[in-house]
Amino acid sequence: MFAPRTTPWPLVALFTAGYLAPYLLPTVVGRLDSGLPLSPTQAGAVGSALLLSSASAGFLLASRVDRFGARRLARIGLTLALLGYGGAALAHAVPAVVLGVLIGGFGSGTATAVAATRIAAQRDPHRTTTAGLLGVSALAGAVYLTVPHLGPGHGQPLAAIALTALAVWPLTGRIPVDAPTVESRRPAARLPHRRPGLVLAACMLCWSLAQNSLWGVSGRIGLTQAQLTEATVGAVFAIALGAGLLGVTGAGALGPRLGLAMPIGAGTVLIAGCIALSASATDLTTFATGEIAWNTIYPIVLSYVIGLAASLDPRGRWAVLVGSAASLGTAAGPLAGSVLSAQAGFPVMGAVLAVGLLVVSVPMTAVALRAGRPTLPVVEIPVDARAEETAYEAATAA
Repeated sequence: MFAPRTTPWPLVALFTAGYLAPYLLPTVVGRLDSGLPLSPTQAGAVGSALLLSSASAGFLLASRVDRFGARRLARIGLTLALLGYGGAALAHAVPAVVLGVLIGGFGSGTATAVAATRIAAQRDPHRTTTAGLLGVSALAGAVYLTVPHLGPGHGQPLAAIALTALAVWPLTGRIPVDAPTVESRRPAARLPHRRPGLVLAACMLCWSLAQNSLWGVSGRIGLTQAQLTEATVGAVFAIALGAGLLGVTGAGALGPRLGLAMPIGAGTVLIAGCIALSASATDLTTFATGEIAWNTIYPIVLSYVIGLAASLDPRGRWAVLVGSAASLGTAAGPLAGSVLSAQAGFPVMGAVLAVGLLVVSVPMTAVALRAGRPTLPVVEIPVDARAEETAYEAATAA
């Protein structure tokens, strides 16, 4: 078990490697569209398939990380990410690229599942989560600034994800082989807090769907409705990404001082307002204000939601399941945003998404209030862990 006051950097790195693909989804989809014989809709479908593959890994492994071993699964996930994304980056045939993206997505989901289960067992999951979000935001920002200068083609962002997996792989040797607590060694343990966990997972699916519905059409809002140039829209997104880094840093500094309910509930209400503002933008000021404010608040709320999921089960199963539900929402978001905006226009789309967020903020806040303290303390066993495990096995055998 890691020292309580020491940031578990191998877990932060694994979290970063697992989350990088969703953060780079806009540029991955854009490059697939421009670099391969795919329509925008087909490229978006490939991106959705990536996220669905990642989510399926989370659902499959949520309760099996301890059984297979965290270190082993982390290495398998990173290897799949390296081979899948790396192969897709080098391939030029569409079927090979799609297959590689699916394999890489499953690897990303596997790495994320391992990171989530181990982060949930920390004394302060929120602190580790914010460090991971800061790492993935900074790395994604560097990729967004670098890729345009590396020439055309679909391979650059996929290669960046593959190389990140390769760089993190050696750090898996510092991930504990065994679960941190005796309780987590019991394979028959049922999921605790089932009703709050299911409510939170369902809410996160809708929450993530709303965020990515706007994100999927934000570029079109800036170009067509606000009548901005591509360079101006890109600059707004770059500033918004920097604001996201500030938001993650602020969340880490704030920590559990405000509990969980206020950041999640009030933050979601503010995000709803930002989405409505961005979707109704007709000039640079309104568009930039909405996008930058949204990207500042979003990672703050996300870090507290991940901390809330971790507090529901110290084995990390709810953290994995809630994250996988969010991935499903992320995958469906661009399609939902495109359909809504095409049928009713951007302002109405923003209003519908904002109302949806206001609705889900109520049960999310209720779950946070019920959870009480932001984290569950890890129980340290002062006796020899091997003797404790032997005694437990003897008792169960009897």
